[in-house]
Amino acid sequence: MAPMGIRLSPLGMAVFCLLGLGVLYHLYSGFLAGRFAFFMLSEPAAGGPESPRGSAPAGAVDLRELLAVSVLAATRGGEEVKRVREGNVLNAKAKGKTREGAEEQLTSGDLLSNRRMFYLLKGAFPAVQINSEERVDTADQETVSWDRSIPEDIKQKIQPKEVPAESVTVWIDPLDATQEYTEDLRQYVTTMVCVAVNGKPVIGVIHKPFSAYTAWAMVDGGSNVKARSSYNEKTPRIIVSRSHAGKVEQVARQTFGNKTVIIPAGGAGYKVLALLDVAEKNQEEADVYIHVTYIKKWDICAGNAVLRALGGHMTTLTGEEISYTGSDGNEGGLIASINMNHKALIEKLPDLEKTSHK
Repeated sequence: MAPMGIRLSPLGMAVFCLLGLGVLYHLYSGFLAGRFAFFMLSEPAAGGPESPRGSAPAGAVDLRELLAVSVLAATRGGEEVKRVREGNVLNAKAKGKTREGAEEQLTSGDLLSNRRMFYLLKGAFPAVQINSEERVDTADQETVSWDRSIPEDIKQKIQPKEVPAESVTVWIDPLDATQEYTEDLRQYVTTMVCVAVNGKPVIGVIHKPFSAYTAWAMVDGGSNVKARSSYNEKTPRIIVSRSHAGKVEQVARQTFGNKTVIIPAGGAGYKVLALLDVAEKNQEEADVYIHVTYIKKWDICAGNAVLRALGGHMTTLTGEEISYTGSDGNEGGLIASINMNHKALIEKLPDLEKTSHK
């Protein structure tokens, strides 16, 4: 019963209900519109702008880019090596002795090339570990920038490939064959960069400063160099260090016969190129590369990567793969070949391993 003095007609009740429904509709439709607007702002529209594709995520590096800057670093280092040699301002001095007692030389070419190569690579990939033959003086930093351009031949042959930065170790040799460099035996001199991923060499660059020849290769990628069409397995030409030629010669001739040719040469980079199809006037050719004593990893990493990319092998004298992590040196000597029965070669030269630790 309505309060005294107020009477509600059926028409009034209908109007009151309609007004209430109108208010509820207005409030609810506003809520839905707000939710829809929030949803539209939160989700990218179909066909709308997205985050750029192809850019390496944080903590990753692109091996194709790393190959490109490695080629540039080897070339830039080579420019310093050539400039110092041609200016005859080597400032050569002894930096110590090898395990065999020979004097190791250090020149301005080593130091200037090392500085240029190290800071170029470090500036391009600051999160990557770089191992260098020469000590980097932090008080003598150099700003060397890379415009991130990739040469056309690398673009055509190599696809982008990202790997975690912490898995990468770069080994640089700013001047291979320093002793020969001081003797003005320019054909043996190279600058080298190697990229190892989880200890395995995957990118190798070998640059000859005095002829401007550069060989590069990437495992499971491509290369600008190739193997020769044939090799002599029966009586191979064996290239060895100039300072250890006699040790290898005796065993090699006992194994392959007196017609075996021993080629003494300087520089590990030069010796690897001797196994390949290199159109260089001063580049000798060999079938096998053997080293019987301790050798530093920055001397051999680039050549190892190039050979692996082309289907070749570089192992210790007992056939073990060489890991490019941990210590700077390889204790087990090495034997390198391509398009040959590498295992059979190792089995034929068992006595060489005995001398590799001396």
